[in-house]
Amino acid sequence: MKKLFIETYGCQMNVADSEVVAAILSSEYQICDDIKEADLILINTCSVRDHAEQRIRKRLNELGFLKKKKPGLQIGLLGCMAERVKEKLLHEESALDFIAGPDAYRSLPTLIQEATFGKTAFNVMLSTEETYDDIDPIRYDTNGISAFISIMRGCNNFCTYCVVPYTRGRERSRNSKTIINEAQQLINQGYKEITLLGQNVNSYHSEEDGEIVNFAKLMEKVALLSPQVRVRFATSHPKDISDELIETIAKYDNCCKYIHLPVQAGSNTMLKRMNRVYTREYYLERIATIRRIMPECSIATDIIAGFCGETEEDHQATLSLMREVGYSSAYMFKYSEREGTMAAKRFPDDIPDEVKGRRLEEIIALQQELSLESNQKDIGKTFEVLVEGASKRSNNEYFGRNSQNKVIIFPKEDCHIGDYVNVLVQSCSPATLKGIIVKS
Repeated sequence: MKKLFIETYGCQMNVADSEVVAAILSSEYQICDDIKEADLILINTCSVRDHAEQRIRKRLNELGFLKKKKPGLQIGLLGCMAERVKEKLLHEESALDFIAGPDAYRSLPTLIQEATFGKTAFNVMLSTEETYDDIDPIRYDTNGISAFISIMRGCNNFCTYCVVPYTRGRERSRNSKTIINEAQQLINQGYKEITLLGQNVNSYHSEEDGEIVNFAKLMEKVALLSPQVRVRFATSHPKDISDELIETIAKYDNCCKYIHLPVQAGSNTMLKRMNRVYTREYYLERIATIRRIMPECSIATDIIAGFCGETEEDHQATLSLMREVGYSSAYMFKYSEREGTMAAKRFPDDIPDEVKGRRLEEIIALQQELSLESNQKDIGKTFEVLVEGASKRSNNEYFGRNSQNKVIIFPKEDCHIGDYVNVLVQSCSPATLKGIIVKS
């Protein structure tokens, strides 16, 4: 059987997509760990920021040298970058044999065959129906503990800075029964944590046999499969996070007490320009509701520095919102204009790069303070931790995460990867907690 090597860039949804691709090609290709053994190399890409695309182009140049050494080696580009740049990329990158967008993975066997005969092979057609819900993903790059399940594809929000609606298409949800079946299979295989994935999981909607299943109901159905299996999700849009969902997470112990709720900016002017369709006040009300129903819940976010027209006052509003919420962690970026988005069409990218950089540094510095404050509050507390693997810094320590998605490091003592252990937190840094195992 031929050998397949997949490199995946970007978000967890791309990881899940790569697992689907591995399943689609499994009759002819076996996944390998050594790229030098591969007969086929697939690069699954992200297109959210320009930096991500530049990394891919650099990587394709490197793979071109490998291709010269191994006649017959094929290289394909998948995902959002393939969808955004389309067949133009085949002419710009000589190492490429074919490209396939996120909704075209079923056509990969055909594209590979066409490329073998020297044809220009690409498929970047978007679909209003494709969810791959009948394909059992091959989880080839996993710790055997945590797994992802894509519950929906695409996005309807059209935030002005974002390419996702154009590269992944419009929003559509999987049949809930196929999701439940996939989750049950993972549980049967011994997985201890399942993350439900979607661009905006809060808007999940499925109707089957007269039953309407929203995201809160789906979370409940997955949580009820096994109390020993944790359930997480990513990502939420603030406009859709409901009291019902928050109450469902609070109700079940195995629903992790962690919510990633991207705010992007702290001023109403910026939020309106970004087409986020909520206000600062509404966002803070949602935070207050989460805190009221789940005081122990940790909240993370995404923040963009230097969006079009951002004033110093807007920037300070973001910093003040960060302080008011007290995020446990955040993903923080400089604004990167993406061709084809509404922002690129309507607004000049008018914030100098040095100003973007300085504002981003201030956001990162503040988040370091907030993360440390959040972690310091956990000193002296005991958490149930799922053991995920050996610590990168010491072979004598394990690491795992608690329900709040915080990484905890502790000495190896009478436990194994995949076990749940109780850990007493004794110290911390902004990034991690450290502790010792205690008997329950």
